[in-house]
Amino acid sequence: MAVRVSDAPEAKRYEARIDGESKVAGVAQYIRTTELVAFVHTEVSPEYEGRGVGAALARTALDKARAANLLVLATCPFMAGWIARHPEYQDLVYQSRSRVSD
Repeated sequence: MAVRVSDAPEAKRYEARIDGESKVAGVAQYIRTTELVAFVHTEVSPEYEGRGVGAALARTALDKARAANLLVLATCPFMAGWIARHPEYQDLVYQSRSRVSD
């Protein structure tokens, strides 16, 4: 089973489909700025869970962020956990530069 992931910027999300099917199997919603992309929600349809759809979404979205020189803010628990388990993407993680303290 091959998972195809495409960016749908008008919907502000990446969409995953199984080759040969038109139905969306999963999505990774984002907010993009000129410096970073924040992943806010990832969801895989129940019938596609455990079939690599979430991993394909994460890998494609993060590779696209790297290609665009964007940092990543993962507020979505799935995306944050996926990045934590894949050290090759740690360099993309946004680190706050604020020096403000109370």
